[in-house]
Amino acid sequence: MRIRLDSIGCRLNISEVEELARRFAAAGHRLVGPGDLADLYVFNTCAVTQAAERKSRQIIRQMRRANPKAAVVVTGCYAQLSAQQLRDLGADLVVSNEDKERLPELATAAGLIHDGDPIPALDDPAYLPGFGSAGLEAGHTRAFIKVQDGCDNRCTFCIVTIARGAGRSRALADVVTEVKRLVDLGYQEAVLSGVHLGSYGHDLGEAQGLQTLVRAILTETDLPRLRLSSLEPWDLEAGFFKLWQDKRLLPHLHLPLQSGCDATLRRMARRTSQAEFSRLVEVARATIPDLAITTDVIVGFPGETEAEFAASIAFVERMAFAKLHIFRYSRRAGTTAAKMRGQVPGQVQTERSRQMHELNSRLEDDFRRRFVGRTMPVLWESSEPYGFGRQWSGLTGNYLRVVTQTPTGLDLRNLVIETDLIDTAPASLLGRLPESFQPAGLTLPLLEVGAEKAEAFRYNNGMA
Repeated sequence: MRIRLDSIGCRLNISEVEELARRFAAAGHRLVGPGDLADLYVFNTCAVTQAAERKSRQIIRQMRRANPKAAVVVTGCYAQLSAQQLRDLGADLVVSNEDKERLPELATAAGLIHDGDPIPALDDPAYLPGFGSAGLEAGHTRAFIKVQDGCDNRCTFCIVTIARGAGRSRALADVVTEVKRLVDLGYQEAVLSGVHLGSYGHDLGEAQGLQTLVRAILTETDLPRLRLSSLEPWDLEAGFFKLWQDKRLLPHLHLPLQSGCDATLRRMARRTSQAEFSRLVEVARATIPDLAITTDVIVGFPGETEAEFAASIAFVERMAFAKLHIFRYSRRAGTTAAKMRGQVPGQVQTERSRQMHELNSRLEDDFRRRFVGRTMPVLWESSEPYGFGRQWSGLTGNYLRVVTQTPTGLDLRNLVIETDLIDTAPASLLGRLPESFQPAGLTLPLLEVGAEKAEAFRYNNGMA
């Protein structure tokens, strides 16, 4: 069968879809991408905001229109919370988060999957992470690995605890085995993901479970690059940062702040404060060279006054984050915050979001400029036609987007290359490859759009 898998939302959703894709591919099914006709659509939804729910509904309608004869299977947080609504939209099967790993079996039992070999279980030798025979041919250079699910925090704004349930961890040995298989398939980087990643192992009686897991991966596998996804600041101690003595652990931390105002943080039931967060960031930066710290910020939380917002945006600026993920507060039924007084009007949220985005643009630009003139390893991921060649895009270890241009025939995908960062470009840095990757006579391509630049590129590289 031709199967299209898609998701929106967090990295955990991505890792879950990639796992499903690997199992479908191992059973002999063909995975198709955007624009290709599918016989089965599988969609992993998100419910973190009302906008995410709207987007989920829109995608389900698009899938149904793309091939009215195809089956549509829906799972994820929105499916967990509003199953009947999604059935009314045309989903043939709605699978809960608890049953997500059994989705292929459930879809087969419902008669929605056919013409394939039996779907391998997660512990079946036939199951190989990496999209089976497709693997990196599908364009994936980083693998997202789900090591934990659920959350025991009770942040007053968050619906995810309701949708995902209590925290639970995968066995360490299973994670290490998966990483080894990914290395065998050629992946250069793995990203450990979870709803509450910092709590990994707590349900198994391991207070320092995440540290133990990271050390095991670095010790027992040859994975070139390991990245951690979102970590709650209160889960980390100063000793945690010693893990970065191994350079394969990439210098990027995503530490969700949510607000830079202590009063707002208390209403959110966040277990941190300005002072505690600031001390953690100071220790992390002193320990890990070139560290990028990114964060999440909510604007317009119930009761957020002008003074509280001013305190929040001032603290965010002082922290000099590398990047902000900005959310307008979304009222979610079933959460404590939905019942709070002082719900902030939409137009006020919009204005505060605009100001925070403006700050984010400055912070991102300031962080990028710090690395102009440096040479850093870049994992090159994807390319697209550009002028008379191709424009490649990749990531440094500290999550800086880098672009460069090459002749059409030069394939950089899945290569980690020491790259000169010579200037800033829109939302990225301009990289120059070593001379060994430049054909004789090739000058540095220019990324500006325009006929004169394109003609110059042709002339300088013997195409005119």
